[in-house]
Amino acid sequence: MNDMTASQLQAFLRQHYPKENERFEWKEWASLRSNVSGRKGEDLVSYVSALANMDGGCLVIGVRDRTLEITGIRDFADYTPENVVHRILGKTPNLPSMGLRVEVLRTSDTAATVWLVHVPRHSPRQPVYAHDKAWQRDGDSLTELRTDRHQAILSEALSGQDWSAVPVPGATLDDLDSQALQLARKQFAAKNSQERWASDIGQWTDTEFLDRARLGANGILTRAALLLLGKPESTHKLQHPAEMVWRLLDERAVRHFHPPFLLASSELLRQVRNPNIKLFPATSLLAVELPKYETRVILEALHNCIAHQDYERGERVVVEESINRLEFQSAGAFFDGEATDYAVTSKVPGSYRNPWLANAMRSIGMIDSAGFGIREMFQEQRKRFLPLPDYEKSTPSHVVLTIYGQQLDENYSRMLMESTDLPIEQVVWLDRVQKKERIADEQAALLRRKGLITGRKPNLIVSAAVATFTKTENQYVLNKGMDDDYYKRAIVSRLKLGPASGDQLRQLVIDKLPAVLTPKEKETKVKNLRTALRLRGLEGTFIEVSPSGPARGSGAIWRIKI
Repeated sequence: MNDMTASQLQAFLRQHYPKENERFEWKEWASLRSNVSGRKGEDLVSYVSALANMDGGCLVIGVRDRTLEITGIRDFADYTPENVVHRILGKTPNLPSMGLRVEVLRTSDTAATVWLVHVPRHSPRQPVYAHDKAWQRDGDSLTELRTDRHQAILSEALSGQDWSAVPVPGATLDDLDSQALQLARKQFAAKNSQERWASDIGQWTDTEFLDRARLGANGILTRAALLLLGKPESTHKLQHPAEMVWRLLDERAVRHFHPPFLLASSELLRQVRNPNIKLFPATSLLAVELPKYETRVILEALHNCIAHQDYERGERVVVEESINRLEFQSAGAFFDGEATDYAVTSKVPGSYRNPWLANAMRSIGMIDSAGFGIREMFQEQRKRFLPLPDYEKSTPSHVVLTIYGQQLDENYSRMLMESTDLPIEQVVWLDRVQKKERIADEQAALLRRKGLITGRKPNLIVSAAVATFTKTENQYVLNKGMDDDYYKRAIVSRLKLGPASGDQLRQLVIDKLPAVLTPKEKETKVKNLRTALRLRGLEGTFIEVSPSGPARGSGAIWRIKI
């Protein structure tokens, strides 16, 4: 790709490596002489370790930070794309060689050279080191590998190893719950009713059924069988807690649920408080009444915890209920990709942490194996006009899914009621706005063009386009505030009456600033308004600090500049 101009290359890089984060890093290094392996925590091998200890990524070398302006590498210090790979491998123990490569890009108009250093993901249970330390990314920063991320790497499943497929010594059909076994057979038959062999299912022995449903292997019961169908008194053979815990936080109530999980998941569901709630559309005087939670969403979330938990960590599935949400906690990081990938695209899981268990649960109708489960949870919450599920509390060692049973932003809920044709990815972005979470610049720009959001990053809010009730419009105006010229005119008008202290000017405008700003942000805004009037003025009028008083601070005396 050497036929691009500098501006074309910049656009290409911005499209493919749009921001510095846990996957991408930009470096302006003009010289490679000490930047490959000569500065611990700042050099190439340190960044390679950090990216590898996440999910892999890419270093873009020869561009300006923040702008991606093409500056180019000018001093290669005898490094070539070929020999630098060997240098990196020699300085980063445990780094896989497969996938490590350097891609060279040159501009046709400025003859600048940019390197893309593609970094593979670490191997299971093998953190990658540089300078005798393991590193990681924390957003766009580099830091030493934290304990939780280190533990998550060390506990990753090895290729070909499946905890749930292991036969249970001494387990027999007597260890299975008869009611759970009967329900499993019924659901298996319903799921496979169109198969040519469907009429034979009723004649299968229990052992034959268990093998066909991926619960047994050649007549031997697996750990998956005891988790889903086992009697509570038989689960000690798993040598695992095999337990789900429900907690009602407001009342400190706790209940424990043991196998058979095929039955226990429905028992836990019945513990969840699920009264009807009311939402009020802007275009109707009648309320929309619906259950606080959709039972299918709860079961999907719970069954995902059972299917994908890292059982080698010996932990329980925990469901915490508070007044307006449910949190589902399970051991192990999200296994394949990002949750939102499944919600907004047609992504299908490439692999499972517990493939034997996941296939068994699919065969008896507990989960969907094509990745549609997460998508359906998102769509169901969208149809109910409530906040979307999110995984924001997840860590490298635990997946935490939050399901909301109450609206957070009235404007957002009304927008879903009135705009049923919005693409799901835009609903996801708006959901992040209402939760005060960051969205990408291009996402914010698109939502702003459609009139769905307003405000300035990071204080975006759902637009007044869906705020039609008086109380909502009032809150919208308070959040949005006035434009800067409004506040500047107020300051100029005050100073035309005579000099005033910085504190007096602060009191003049601070209560009129947007309600969405924090107290600290309001103080900064006041200072910025004064600075703008001093440097750029307003309609030809400038302000200045009087030399007769303090030069800065709240006691400084401000006046119209003559």
